[in-house]
Amino acid sequence: YKEEIIMKRINNVDIDKVKSFGDQIKSDPSKARKTQIIEGEWLVKEGGAQFQATINFEGGQTKFEADNPTFMGGGGNLPGPMHYSFFGLASCYTGTFATMATMLGIELKSLKTRVEADVNFSQVFGAGDQPIMEEVRVILHVVSDAPEEKIKEAEALALQRCPVVFTLRNPVNLMPSLEIIRE
Repeated sequence: YKEEIIMKRINNVDIDKVKSFGDQIKSDPSKARKTQIIEGEWLVKEGGAQFQATINFEGGQTKFEADNPTFMGGGGNLPGPMHYSFFGLASCYTGTFATMATMLGIELKSLKTRVEADVNFSQVFGAGDQPIMEEVRVILHVVSDAPEEKIKEAEALALQRCPVVFTLRNPVNLMPSLEIIRE
């Protein structure tokens, strides 16, 4: 007889792993730090994607490809950089909300996210100094029988704890460097 280990998943969140990692961080704060690395390449050959990156993650790797919209010199045939940026926001915020809701005992029947922003390209093209983006709107559509105040508590925690929301709300040091290589 082999004893099965049953993972407790609620709202598609492995609650035991979340609690375990939280406990690890509390006992050893250095475990909270994880370095994220993305390495990509601009493809100078015409046709297809303009930029690609192999993304390594815990369970393997995948390739992301981007193509700028036609007004930015691309073919408009693949998601552009803003799509990936907003996807990152949507997936991180939604995942953080789902995790916070789960930790609060909220059962979700459905959770959908919409991210939208008005982008002004004047500054990008040197035709003005208006802000490129004044606001990013994130709308969560939550279907749950939980009390409204509990759902709002999950929202407040998600807004406080989501890493991508943090980077939008707080200045983060951008440390650019340029390496020029002559062949």
